[in-house]
Amino acid sequence: MTAAITALGGFVPEDRLTNADLEKMVDTNDEWIRTRTGVEERRILRGAGKATSDLCVPVFQEICNKRGISPEEIDCLIVATVTPDMTFPATANIVCDKVGAINAWGFDMSAACSGFLYAITTGAMYIESGRYKKVIVIGADKMSAIVDYSDRTTCIIFGDGAGGVLLEPNYEGYGVLDSLLKSDGSGRTHLHMKAGGSLKPASQETVAAKEHFIYQEGQPVFKFAVKGMADVSAALMERNNLTSNDIAWLVPHQANKRIIDATASRMGLSADKVMVNIQRYGNTTAGTIPLCLWDWESQLKKGDNLVLSAFGGGFTWGATWVKWGH
Repeated sequence: MTAAITALGGFVPEDRLTNADLEKMVDTNDEWIRTRTGVEERRILRGAGKATSDLCVPVFQEICNKRGISPEEIDCLIVATVTPDMTFPATANIVCDKVGAINAWGFDMSAACSGFLYAITTGAMYIESGRYKKVIVIGADKMSAIVDYSDRTTCIIFGDGAGGVLLEPNYEGYGVLDSLLKSDGSGRTHLHMKAGGSLKPASQETVAAKEHFIYQEGQPVFKFAVKGMADVSAALMERNNLTSNDIAWLVPHQANKRIIDATASRMGLSADKVMVNIQRYGNTTAGTIPLCLWDWESQLKKGDNLVLSAFGGGFTWGATWVKWGH
């Protein structure tokens, strides 16, 4: 028994933050952003009281509507996020309450940009165990909540969005077939949030020092990401005797167009086999991979081999092989 993806959902806010908008906020320009990152605009969740759970709710509802089931039929919800509504309770619990998933238990998973891969692998194991029949996995982040819009090195990259999948048992060989997941905590020095955790609780000093925003050292992260995503994707293919001809689509984390291109090159894939929507949404962290699946759903065919690949802060990285089942 494997865990197959039987329905998809996605959501991005209506408000757009374009490169032209950012030119008025920080010392940058459209050409510089596009050539170095590939981002042209990103979506921002605005409004009082709006949080990551509000990105997840429409995803959950779309999944149920497409599958023709009610929220009460869901057994478990896993939300991959680094921007939870609160430190506790879990955003997954809040989402279940908002949608009426009264029979589901849930939890959040924090692995930065690799969060969706970690979460879908975990969700698949719950299905494979035979204990649960319907598990929803959502990757969602309201990155605008932790971006310093006076920092031109990070504010150009990130946006808000969410995407998710429903996992169900399959006996035909479709679904999540293998994952190769990695982590290296020494990478935390290059990409992290300085304050807000138990190491450095919030204080007047930490707020004044802007230590509740993303801190990133661009060059080390870029080098690690290029090598990490490319190496793990190639290793996953080799472990499963897959060639570039076997792969229908690379579904890469949308962090940087140059990282995506390097990963595709290492895998021997042409550009027409690579999902890229970074120009429209920017880096939505745990939301990027499921949003790609959502955007390309109409082009996916039963039996297609997909490689999902990501690299995130911490460091976390990985690749997952999915055989499309519907």
